[in-house]
Amino acid sequence: MKRTVFTLGLFVLAAGSLLSVPAYADTITLTLTNPVQVGSGSLGSSLDFDATVSAPGKNSGDVFLNSDSFNVDAPLTLDDDGFFFGFPLSLSPGQSFTGLLFTVFLPTNTPNAIFNGSFSILGGADGSAANDLADVTFQVNTVPETTTILMLGTGLPGLVAMIRRKRGATS
Repeated sequence: MKRTVFTLGLFVLAAGSLLSVPAYADTITLTLTNPVQVGSGSLGSSLDFDATVSAPGKNSGDVFLNSDSFNVDAPLTLDDDGFFFGFPLSLSPGQSFTGLLFTVFLPTNTPNAIFNGSFSILGGADGSAANDLADVTFQVNTVPETTTILMLGTGLPGLVAMIRRKRGATS
């Protein structure tokens, strides 16, 4: 009798594990339209990063886009209002969306350099914000503002001419 109860208990346990609903790891893909951008470091500027987010058709249900996480090299700053106010709250299987994801600001007198950053969308199939759904990296290259180069380029010949005149006057 004990053996029958034990065998029946194992059978119920095994059947229960086979009949349980499998956990689906619903995913999204995130692609930046232009992950490397150039901005003016001398005058300051802002750069918009557009992205496409897609939910594969094999997903078992809607994927919720609840939050984000980001990192960008100082002194640049990132504004994620594009994600919060423009992106959908969820994506159904096979659905995609393209729009402004975030904006990076370069303050005035940002040194000419290469700055790196990353952006992640958090959420999941169950609506929790804890799952990291997709990550992208981006790069901002700062360059001198073109009018600064133009002023420097036209000022140097003027400086040379002024020095020659002074040398000619003193001779």
